[in-house]
Amino acid sequence: MVKILAINGSHRKGKNTWSLLAAVLEGAKEMGASTELIELVDYNIKPCQGCNCCLKKPQCSITDDDMGFLGKKLLEADGIVFGSPVYFANVSGLMKIFMDRTRWLYLAKNMLSGKVGAAVTNAALRNGGQELAHIILERFITMHGMILASSRDPVGQVYNGGAMGSLFQAMERSGPMQWRRSVEEDEVAIRECHQLGRNVVRLAERVTPFRTS
Repeated sequence: MVKILAINGSHRKGKNTWSLLAAVLEGAKEMGASTELIELVDYNIKPCQGCNCCLKKPQCSITDDDMGFLGKKLLEADGIVFGSPVYFANVSGLMKIFMDRTRWLYLAKNMLSGKVGAAVTNAALRNGGQELAHIILERFITMHGMILASSRDPVGQVYNGGAMGSLFQAMERSGPMQWRRSVEEDEVAIRECHQLGRNVVRLAERVTPFRTS
């Protein structure tokens, strides 16, 4: 049985990014995988100090926070799905600190190489910067030597003005803007996140035997 881990980089627990990740894990469970969802906001993660100790050996000089525990979770997983809300077409600050602190898993030895990785993002609008945030997460995944899984459109929006609505179009419309209660009402995003979960498991089942042999 493959293990699929979801990492939520939102500062808000159990909200929209969580819902997207939960949908991914639901799809993974349908394929028989074991799953776990971690909320980064629950953990003490200090910023990278840039000391470059991890250039010499695969360990971090910071030992008095929770990143060691989270690193073990990453190493134990066969597939990892990273989720973040979009802030100025980028990932959240919390997710970026976490990403920076994985340098010890990458520089001296690429310890996540061969695992399967995937990303989900969420913003107010369909054209709300998800694409750029997605590129950042996917680049992070591939730099770790992970194999990228995807589906057609695993991004969410809470604006209820149509799939192609933009911020400027929304502002030009008369009357108040219409918002969904949560991204769970974005049927396209939830459907694609389910599919992403299934794709992650299928890919992990193929590559895990080779990675562990």
